[in-house]
Amino acid sequence: MKARGYTKETIVNVGTGSSLPTFNVGDTIALHLRVKEGDKERVQVFQGDVIALKQNGSSSSFTVRKIGAHNIPVERIIPFHSPLIKDIQVIKRGDVRRAKLYYVRDRVGKAARIKEKRDTKKTEVPEVVVQPVAAAQVTEAAK
Repeated sequence: MKARGYTKETIVNVGTGSSLPTFNVGDTIALHLRVKEGDKERVQVFQGDVIALKQNGSSSSFTVRKIGAHNIPVERIIPFHSPLIKDIQVIKRGDVRRAKLYYVRDRVGKAARIKEKRDTKKTEVPEVVVQPVAAAQVTEAAK
């Protein structure tokens, strides 16, 4: 089969050109993919859990698994430098201890869920500086 799109050499020479968010195994992501149907092109969202990352330079890829209609699992292997990727959004971070989550394939229902990572850092609320209002300004505004 003849390769279509970008080759490894063109990716290395040209660069990726897109800034993808950092995500890891166990994260739930919404993957916005360009789908071409006939002469029309649209964007389709594929939302699921990242169960594997393959770090191999310009041929790096990741595997996303979702449960489709009628509880049928769907997995897609997507190259990081694919021209079909329009956007990636990280929905939630997963708390996992393994590099590959292939054991999720054998689980059904609640057992297949991935625990969410809690953010332990306290988020600081910025202080609002209130300027004192002079009495003369208040009377002028009331008129």
